[in-house]
Amino acid sequence: MIPVRILGTASVLPERAVTTGELAVALGRDPAAIEQKTGIRTRHWAPPGTSLAGLGAEALRQALDAAGLEARSLRRLLFVSSTGGDVLIPATANRVAAELGLAGTCDAFDLNNACMGFVSAFDVASRSVATGLAPVAIVVVELGSRIISVEDPRPYLVFGDAAVAAILGVAREGEGVLGAAFANDGTLSSDVWMAHPLVTGVRERVRFESSHQRIAEVALQALENATRSVLEQACLSLDDVDWVLPHQPNGAMLRLITESLGVEPARIVPVVDRVGSVGAASIPLSLDCLLRTRVVRAGERLLMVGVGAGVSSGAVLYQVGG
Repeated sequence: MIPVRILGTASVLPERAVTTGELAVALGRDPAAIEQKTGIRTRHWAPPGTSLAGLGAEALRQALDAAGLEARSLRRLLFVSSTGGDVLIPATANRVAAELGLAGTCDAFDLNNACMGFVSAFDVASRSVATGLAPVAIVVVELGSRIISVEDPRPYLVFGDAAVAAILGVAREGEGVLGAAFANDGTLSSDVWMAHPLVTGVRERVRFESSHQRIAEVALQALENATRSVLEQACLSLDDVDWVLPHQPNGAMLRLITESLGVEPARIVPVVDRVGSVGAASIPLSLDCLLRTRVVRAGERLLMVGVGAGVSSGAVLYQVGG
């Protein structure tokens, strides 16, 4: 076990809620059919001028309040976003730290692993805590509304914006990470990608290259492999896991994931129906929702499992302490 404790979480959604009906009408499509296909009722879009650092700092302040900590107690700050931060240089994590008035008290850096970013950051943060660097903050911000356009309906109909923060600290007895498994297959063509605007010289948007079926096949296999690997590490079965928090790219995929893993829907915490596809923020949003709306008891186990462009995949199995 890697000894670590989730001290507090928080999430922030931009004020503007956009319904699938609005977008479907703009595209001249049937709203009911689109909602049925995507499993998404609403998503939130941030207004122009919103900074990732500002939105992330707001989520972090709330997570610190939930943890009963002051910002200056942080020893490390990890900023996660699938599309980079507010600027290329320096790390947006520096700007988040500055928003909280932190100067010289903790290190701060960015981490990008597409939709797998939070799970990867959770592993880095856990190992940081276990080696004496605690507490650690993870801040995830996705502004998907900035990388879509009405001309490309597939991402336009599903992407949303969100910010989430989690604080990890010293564990209580019997608490921590029971297993962590990660993989990457760069030989597979990336189904979801976005070119670098400094290379192409144009404003880039996110692109879906393959068919829905191809994306689903790759994602489901990666999720199954990650789940199997992390459970083998912990010498447990999926029946020993109380809560399963998978990546939620859309409602249809969430249903397929649930069926593929053989998990009862009662052990899943769905969020995609109200926030849309929010990249690396999907799993921590589900985690925050779980901790705020369900009774999570000592000894219960949480499986966070995801897949992202790259193709990256992985899982972390966490046990709640007494």
